[in-house]
Amino acid sequence: MDRVNNLKKITKKKQQQFMMWFSMFSAVFFITVLMMMDGDLVKASVPQTHQEWLKPMFHVEHQQQKIRVEKVKSGDVAAMVLRRLGFPAAEANQIVVAARPVYSLRKIYAGKTITRTDQGDVITLLYDVSAEQQLRLTSSSQQAWVASLEDKMLSTRTLVVEGTIQDSLFLDAAKAGLEDKLTLKLVDIFAWDIDFARDLRKGDSFKVLFEETFDTQGKRVRYNILAAEFQNRGYSYKAVRYQNQAGSVEYYNQEGKNLRKTYLKSPVKYSRISSRFSNARKHPVLGYTRAHRGVDYAAKSGTPIRAIGDGKIAFKGWKGGYGRFIEIRHNNGIHSTAYAHMRRYASGMRKGRFVRQGQVIGYVGMSGLATGPHLHFEFRSRGRAVNPLKVKHKPANPVAKQELTAFRVHAKNLLNIMQQQSQAQTWG
Repeated sequence: MDRVNNLKKITKKKQQQFMMWFSMFSAVFFITVLMMMDGDLVKASVPQTHQEWLKPMFHVEHQQQKIRVEKVKSGDVAAMVLRRLGFPAAEANQIVVAARPVYSLRKIYAGKTITRTDQGDVITLLYDVSAEQQLRLTSSSQQAWVASLEDKMLSTRTLVVEGTIQDSLFLDAAKAGLEDKLTLKLVDIFAWDIDFARDLRKGDSFKVLFEETFDTQGKRVRYNILAAEFQNRGYSYKAVRYQNQAGSVEYYNQEGKNLRKTYLKSPVKYSRISSRFSNARKHPVLGYTRAHRGVDYAAKSGTPIRAIGDGKIAFKGWKGGYGRFIEIRHNNGIHSTAYAHMRRYASGMRKGRFVRQGQVIGYVGMSGLATGPHLHFEFRSRGRAVNPLKVKHKPANPVAKQELTAFRVHAKNLLNIMQQQSQAQTWG
């Protein structure tokens, strides 16, 4: 019995010791776990760097632009315009000197503008050199004036306009949406094949593909006719603008033949024939019959008169009943042309001066024996007057053989666009 009790006492004591050790171990384990958890919590509480939370290193304030524009007036030099833009005389001269390596500001033209932009301590000047380029000058408190020539940002659109002649070319073209300047270009293109003073008929039609180019302010800087077709008296005339490998731009028909010829068909762009070539015509002033060795083009006083071909002025001055008169000897040495009854001569016309085909040499008037404003025009071959309306003119050089394939592809593309589009607009 005593032995049993002793065994119970020993077992109970061991259980107590086990429980004590277990409690101690559990406490140590629990504290260790808490420390580990506490470490993780500390780590989790450390702010993590994020780009959006970073404070800016500096702050840029918006600097307002101040813009001034000054137009170049007749007689202005660059320094005068710059003075009006607020620059002292000394700085205006510095600007002119700074620009010289890239563009001479001696070549500024009336009607153009110089724009000054101030932003902070930076000053910028802009001057349009051409439709494609502008001169930029910049300076700041830390930098002297620096000049550069840069290309403009331009946008282009192409349009097709077509119309039928009912009243007059200019009126009907305007109704179709073609400006007078483009109509004049159209006349120039076909001037060697169509005499717009006598060949135009009601029912004739035209179609024009042209390109307009604009700057970033929406101002049109140039336009070109790319292709055109004119139906005149049952004949179809086509024209395609093409720049050859040498850089020369001409208009050709779809076969590559040059539309430009030795002579224009008419010395006045748009008028009417009031009197034709005749061996017996009653003179409107003198009253008796005599030969009329030329063609009279009735037009408004002041209408420009063009040289129909290249040559030198052989005579300029007053010539009896012809009034103010110019005679041009042409380059082949065989032909000469005469222009009479002028109101006045174009600037710079003098004996011995070389003139180009299409150059304005004078203006329609009624000097000498004339009952109204008109141009009396004569065409002479080896000194003998011939009917100007029956003279056959040779064409200029066609597209070079080595470029003919490329031209035909180009021409076909433009003519297809012109046929397919009607009042269409394409921006590029």
